[in-house]
Amino acid sequence: MQGWIPALILGIAALLGAVFLYNTVGRGHRASLIVLGAGALTGVAGALLFMLPLNFCTFEQEHDIIDQVFGVLLIAIGMAITLLPARWVLTRLLNKQSFLAVDASPGAFKGIILPFVFLAPTLIILAVFLYYPSLETFRLSTLLARLGAPRTAFVCVDNFTRLVDDSTYFNTVVVTLLISLAIVVIGLILSLFVAVLAYQPVKGARIYRTLLIWPYAISPVVAGVIFLLMFNPTGGIINYGLDSVFGIQIPWLNDPSVAPWAVILASVWKSMGYNILFYIAGLQNVPKDLLEAASIDGANLVRRFLQITIPLLSPITFFLVITNLTYAFFETFGTIDYLTGGGPLNSTTTMMYRIYQIGIRNNDLGKAAAESIILFVMVIGLTVIQFRTSGNQVTYGA
Repeated sequence: MQGWIPALILGIAALLGAVFLYNTVGRGHRASLIVLGAGALTGVAGALLFMLPLNFCTFEQEHDIIDQVFGVLLIAIGMAITLLPARWVLTRLLNKQSFLAVDASPGAFKGIILPFVFLAPTLIILAVFLYYPSLETFRLSTLLARLGAPRTAFVCVDNFTRLVDDSTYFNTVVVTLLISLAIVVIGLILSLFVAVLAYQPVKGARIYRTLLIWPYAISPVVAGVIFLLMFNPTGGIINYGLDSVFGIQIPWLNDPSVAPWAVILASVWKSMGYNILFYIAGLQNVPKDLLEAASIDGANLVRRFLQITIPLLSPITFFLVITNLTYAFFETFGTIDYLTGGGPLNSTTTMMYRIYQIGIRNNDLGKAAAESIILFVMVIGLTVIQFRTSGNQVTYGA
């Protein structure tokens, strides 16, 4: 790589950082020169955040244009990571604002040292078991590493960019999104329906509610085994019932167009207990006087449910969408492994299950690490989109 390329990249990063902070914080301020300098330094730091470990390898001549585009993307992400906190810090420094919110309520900590002392065990655990493994995953994603092999080789970002030409990976992404969407939508609709029924004042309601929550305590592996027995094409109880009533048998686990529905149904059943628990708690907080007032005004049962109950349950629904989406992406592995094993024809191979196949079965740890980072970024992106698009429609309070 030519030596002037890193210098050019860092120069552009310094210029963009200075312009960003000047336009957002320092415009018209007496300390504008300080803001420009801080912006330049922060921009350079952001560019080096990923490029320093990679030694600017994405811009070497032997790499393709896709590697260079990926390198620019990494620089942009690194600059966002450094510039946004820098803007927050400079805004408070220039406006002489405190970095910590002042809490004058009784029992609040008066200093900042004691709270951090109490938080230290949690911060240490997070650093050891979350942040350090995350950094190691990023390092591993830049290596050609085989499970059990003593040596590794640096391959820059090839583990990421080669996925662009991998059609099976895009098929896996589509399968993951469709299965996750079905689990979230079907799961929440059925859970709300069952919660409304279980909330009715019937005899033994507490027993019914307790039994409905039980599936949540079962592990995904056990759920996979249970539904494997139920969906067994030859001896399963579901096909036995369908054959007895309708005279048909469905190849639940052998047909690529049907097998995803077996995974979806098993996953929905597994998550329904959790959803029902929250919806029942939410229904208990819907003001009865509000429903009675609407009834007096002539609103029927359906209209009261659609225009009063559902809006008041929107905070819980929003929370459940996020948690169910996370569950669908990360926690359906055990169900898929025991129910379909990712087949048939990869019709139930989700991104999480593919990471296991690539990393453990194919021994390609570097590629599996790269795919795990992409999955992590995708879930964060979907969560941010949820907050941006649905967060404003959530109603808090009657």
